[in-house]
Amino acid sequence: MAAVQKTAGGNSAYTNFHNQFAHVQDPNERRRLALAEIDKAPFGWYHVRAVVVAGIGFFTDAYDIFTASLLTVMLGIVYYPGVGVMPTSSDTAIKLATSAGTVVGQLVFGSLADIVGRKRMYGLELIIIIFATFGQALSSSSPSINIIGLIIFWRVLMGVGIGGDYPLSSIITSEFATTKWRGAMMGAVFAMQGLGQLCAALVMLFLTLGFKESLETSTKPANCTGVCALAVDKMWRTLIGFGAIPGCIALYFRLTIPETPRYTFDVALDVEKAGVDVEAYMKGKPEGEPDEIARIAAQREASEKLKVQKASWSDFFRHYGKLKNAKLLVGTALSWCFLDIAFYGLSLNNATILSAIGYSTAGATTTYQFLYNTALGNMIIVLAGAVPGYWVTVATVDTVGRKPIQFGGFAILTILFAVMGFAYFKLSSNALLAIYVLAQFFFNFGPNATTFIVPGEVFPTRYRSTSHGISAAAGKIGSIIGQGAIAPLRTRGAVPGGNANPWLNHVLEIYALFMLLGIGTTTLIPETKRKTLEELSGEDDYTMAQERSSGESGGVPSYQSLAPLQRC
Repeated sequence: MAAVQKTAGGNSAYTNFHNQFAHVQDPNERRRLALAEIDKAPFGWYHVRAVVVAGIGFFTDAYDIFTASLLTVMLGIVYYPGVGVMPTSSDTAIKLATSAGTVVGQLVFGSLADIVGRKRMYGLELIIIIFATFGQALSSSSPSINIIGLIIFWRVLMGVGIGGDYPLSSIITSEFATTKWRGAMMGAVFAMQGLGQLCAALVMLFLTLGFKESLETSTKPANCTGVCALAVDKMWRTLIGFGAIPGCIALYFRLTIPETPRYTFDVALDVEKAGVDVEAYMKGKPEGEPDEIARIAAQREASEKLKVQKASWSDFFRHYGKLKNAKLLVGTALSWCFLDIAFYGLSLNNATILSAIGYSTAGATTTYQFLYNTALGNMIIVLAGAVPGYWVTVATVDTVGRKPIQFGGFAILTILFAVMGFAYFKLSSNALLAIYVLAQFFFNFGPNATTFIVPGEVFPTRYRSTSHGISAAAGKIGSIIGQGAIAPLRTRGAVPGGNANPWLNHVLEIYALFMLLGIGTTTLIPETKRKTLEELSGEDDYTMAQERSSGESGGVPSYQSLAPLQRC
């Protein structure tokens, strides 16, 4: 085969590793060299830039999800004059709409990234998010269309884009990361969620301060009309629309990344096409035009000599028909599901916690004070436990390990929810605040981060994105169960003039049970720190088996044999 021509491609965040080994003839040797180059690379600014490009997407995701609770507050003021709050059913529908769309996005984008490639899908999910964000911000009611229905439509669509970001950002970061610090890189991408939540609260706070004069014209949300209602209408549109800005910044880098070497070698078997595709993206073209003669020759060489398992439906079911592989998928999916049932249910205590830190909206004397307390109180809650927890995980996940962090997080959360549940009506507001902050911390220095990291590492390249998407979708189904089915139980037995949430303690006890179940599912996942992706997925076991079956005693060394050197 003629020497492969070097091609342009990549950007400041992602290197085109194919070029560095274009002179190597044997595809197995080229695969080994390219993957070793990625795995052994010392941590540098290249990795930081890659994390930022992927992380901006998660920043946007968290911003858009977190603004739902602020959005429903302001929509209630604007579109329900005289009441100041929207019906509970509408409020719940808007909040669940994003989760419903996210499930679809995780499954669809997860599978498509394995079928057509990572780079072909990367950026498309961000385009959907940007489009749906502007759609929300420009929505308005009419005699034939209700504003709530429009918002739900756009948030479902936005959820599809957010869902696609989960598997794509995870596996692209994983497949470009150095083995030694892969967990920290993936954790840092996920930790951008905390910053996104914080930004949403800050934007809300600044908007409230900017419209202070207009908001002070009403004494409560129910009578916020005239200039006050106009101000709130401008506020929610600005709050939602601002979420498109970071997505627009990251879009160029996502559209111009090269295909990950692992996908090109192990799935596409088309190194020639990968190089020119990256060059085409850099020039703004949708697809490259390689030399067909060289491409056919390269594909023929790869199909005959490249020792990797081929993806197919029959292989997919055969792979997960093996007990050890099925247990792994069950472990990642159910761990994420059990986590999100309680993670999203913890917001049930926000009103109590806001009261404890002095930012309850119950005593607000103006609409300005109502919105100010809402924004500042939520910002303090995020800073108290969520943001620190994320970054402690980043600092420790490659030394302590994923499994101990997830196991310890579930164990501590089981205790915290049990204490809140069984002693809820005996605890003071300050005690609840302390438990709430601890729970937020151990969610994020615990299973909230590791359930994102592990599925991006343990599955084979040909099914890595699909499997991560299935695991993430299980998590979002858990959040829907937690918010839509379990959380409403808190009002069971309520009577007019009495306690509005008489069954809240039992709901918290239910969440404690799910945290206990999370401990059990954690035993199904392996420890992944400082191991190559090929070691974890067993892909080189397949290569070695092929070599033994074909009687090869020498030739290309197994990639797995280099693992001890690469982890030094």
